[in-house]
Amino acid sequence: MRRSEWAGPPGHGRDGGYVTAEAAVVIPTLVTLVALLIWGLMAAGAEIRCVDAARAGARAAARSETPADVLRVARATAPKGAEVAVWRSGGLVRVRVTVARPHFPLDLGAEAAALDEDTVGGGGP
Repeated sequence: MRRSEWAGPPGHGRDGGYVTAEAAVVIPTLVTLVALLIWGLMAAGAEIRCVDAARAGARAAARSETPADVLRVARATAPKGAEVAVWRSGGLVRVRVTVARPHFPLDLGAEAAALDEDTVGGGGP
């Protein structure tokens, strides 16, 4: 058999392993990129849930619900393992929801404030 019959079209010789080497570099890079994107989506979702939980807790506290009910409402909306803190300052009720580092490499959280309804309309008509 002559070389021209089995070598393929002219200019398309052997690649010398370049494709294998490129794949060995590109595939782990793509996997890492996809993992980072998924982590980013999970972190964004947890941040949004923290905001929602803080708002729900602040609304419940502003309605003068019991502290146990406020914590229950906030924890029901918060991501798993989140910490909830409630305090009053002036006429405001503040709720902070945080997700500690074991879940994410950085602290995620949100704080919401609502006007305490007991302070609204303090004077009579």
